[in-house]
Amino acid sequence: MPGRCARAGGWWLRPAAARRGLHLAAALAPLSALLGCNAPPDAGWSGYVEGEFVYVAAPLGGALVQLAVQRGQSVTRGSPLFALDAQPERDARDETAARLAVARAQAEDATKGRRADEIAVVRAQLAQARAAAGQADAALERQEQLVAQGFVSALQLDDLRAAAAQARERVAELQASLRVAALPARSDQLAAAQAGAVAAKAALAQSNWRERQKLQTAPTDALVFDSYFVVGEWVNAGQPVVALLPPGNTRARFFVPEAQVGRLALGQPVLIHCDGCGAPIAARIDRIAVQPEYTPPVIYSNAQRARLVFLVEARPDPKDGLRLKPGQPVDVHRTSAP
Repeated sequence: MPGRCARAGGWWLRPAAARRGLHLAAALAPLSALLGCNAPPDAGWSGYVEGEFVYVAAPLGGALVQLAVQRGQSVTRGSPLFALDAQPERDARDETAARLAVARAQAEDATKGRRADEIAVVRAQLAQARAAAGQADAALERQEQLVAQGFVSALQLDDLRAAAAQARERVAELQASLRVAALPARSDQLAAAQAGAVAAKAALAQSNWRERQKLQTAPTDALVFDSYFVVGEWVNAGQPVVALLPPGNTRARFFVPEAQVGRLALGQPVLIHCDGCGAPIAARIDRIAVQPEYTPPVIYSNAQRARLVFLVEARPDPKDGLRLKPGQPVDVHRTSAP
């Protein structure tokens, strides 16, 4: 039967080998009966390496004018990756900066009164009005004396009284204008001007942000896994240009039979073996699937349960992560390390 075996001195003989060595099996049969027949040691599980890539894109579209990295290159956080044409954003920034200057000037002007020369004009007009009012009062006083003496008719007094009153009102008008000339804008106008300056400042910040987005840098230390455009091509908004693979973003995905998955636990240490990796890579299990990866099309039976496998993932330390290449086949074994 496939599950039968014989053990002696730490050597395992599978049924095919036993048939080829009948004499040796016969010699070992008594010892096998004493030691018992157990299952072979854990042969491990097969799987592959998967990478969790960081796809770097710009939120704005534009022509690719610079690709600063190559596939397989290591980059550090903040290193430039690529640049898109930012001339439209620069033009919009300059326009917004000019609008901000206008809004600030208007807001500052709203806090002040009229210019000194304008106030001087009002004062000169006030002086002229006062002189005219004095002349009108003097003419009225002389006319009143002549009327009292009987030299002129009283009918002429009405015109002189109206002219004197008009001259006094003109003085009052210019005095009020002088006071207003020294005042800032009304509170509502001042608030509107200040709000306009704030809005222009926010618009400039948006323009600066849009311009900065045309130059993308590495968000973390990583390996440049791939690039998808060449200089001169048009890149749509949100379309990845570079794929990065940080050191801690590789993991082994392997498949464990249903009969063995119950012996695994999250955080359990395992060893990853792969071709060309050198020494085994230590890792810890960080995911065990809650349902089978492959299931039979009919109801389970004792025979079919052997076909069930569960997906398990193990993540190595970041310092060993770059030893694993995405898509690379691996074998995973349990370890007794804590």
